[in-house]
Amino acid sequence: MKVGCLGFGGPAGQIALLHREVVERRGWVDEERFAHALSFCMLLPGPEAQQLATWLGWRLHGVRGGIAAGLLFVLPGLAVMLGLSALYVAHGRAAWAGPALLGLKAAVVALVLQALIRMGGRAIKGVAGWWAAGLAFAALTFTVLPFPLIILAAGAVGWILGGGAVAVVPAETGTRTPWRTALVCLAIWLAPVLLALVLAPGSTLARMGGVFSILAMASFGGAYAALAYVGQAAGAFGWLAPGQMLDGLGLAETTPGPLVLVLVFVGFVGAYQNAPPEWAWIAALAGGLMAAWTTFAPSFLWIFAGGPVFERLRSRPRPARALSLVSAAAVGVIANLAVWFAVHLLFRVGAVRAWGPLRAEAPDLGSVNLPAAGLTLLACGLVFALRVPILAVVGAMVAAGLALGATGLI
Repeated sequence: MKVGCLGFGGPAGQIALLHREVVERRGWVDEERFAHALSFCMLLPGPEAQQLATWLGWRLHGVRGGIAAGLLFVLPGLAVMLGLSALYVAHGRAAWAGPALLGLKAAVVALVLQALIRMGGRAIKGVAGWWAAGLAFAALTFTVLPFPLIILAAGAVGWILGGGAVAVVPAETGTRTPWRTALVCLAIWLAPVLLALVLAPGSTLARMGGVFSILAMASFGGAYAALAYVGQAAGAFGWLAPGQMLDGLGLAETTPGPLVLVLVFVGFVGAYQNAPPEWAWIAALAGGLMAAWTTFAPSFLWIFAGGPVFERLRSRPRPARALSLVSAAAVGVIANLAVWFAVHLLFRVGAVRAWGPLRAEAPDLGSVNLPAAGLTLLACGLVFALRVPILAVVGAMVAAGLALGATGLI
């Protein structure tokens, strides 16, 4: 619950916060097991930070621990996102919202950079690790290669290089795959979707259940990759306009919890706009909850069914080395996210240019947003120089943004 309430900064910040609470402060799992669990979650579709929280709960207390950890990690952000979506529908954009959000985004940039440095120091080991991180960053930034292919390539190279190179971790007992639990999780995940298809076939709610369920099985690459697919569906079904998609992403980036909570905004606003006026608010709540359910419920299936298999793989050198390079490549992925976020906050970015498999998205250096740059420097000073706690940084940056707005500088 604590991480769910303070987990600003996207997956990088949430994973770093999980590490600090679970490994450094409480010692519930050791450094190596945490890193291997992160590697496993990076290979899964869906929100890796929530899956990591679920894995930690499962590792400590079985299925009930996984359910508690996974739900409490996501519920605070879900509540905030539902509330913000309702305010968006009812009141649109208030005059004070822009400056407040700008200050909060500057805080997020600093927190992501802090998490990147911490994660890099833990996950990158040896020359091969640096190569994996650097190539992953370059591939995501300058090519059209998909995220899953990059992660799989890192794992394949680690497998080839791993013959006896990594110390064998003794296999543990109690790692038998719980097929009954997996089947129950699958039934619980699909029950609302099938119910909507039976009671209201062709409705917006039924279509959202189908679209988000397919996305749950193929959403490698985080929330930004997921938005590419959802954006196409939202346009085809008339759920949201492109500008509204950007509004939702901005709200999700400034709330605690996984960034993929933007899908809750899509479900809420899309269902509201496609329902009769007398049923609009009920439809909006149902759409937001359907998006949340079909996004996060599959994570429990992946962890409860795949976790025991993963534990057995830890006892073998080649899989261990493969997962080690996947962890290093994940640092490159987070670096790409940090650069993308900072560039889009500080500059206007033109159209993406492509040359075969290569691409470039160059910012207009003359379009620098000076208030955003100043707020970002302030946030970095609070995080790196003064080491202010996360919640205090967020509050200070919101206040700084509002102050700039009051003076007319934003």
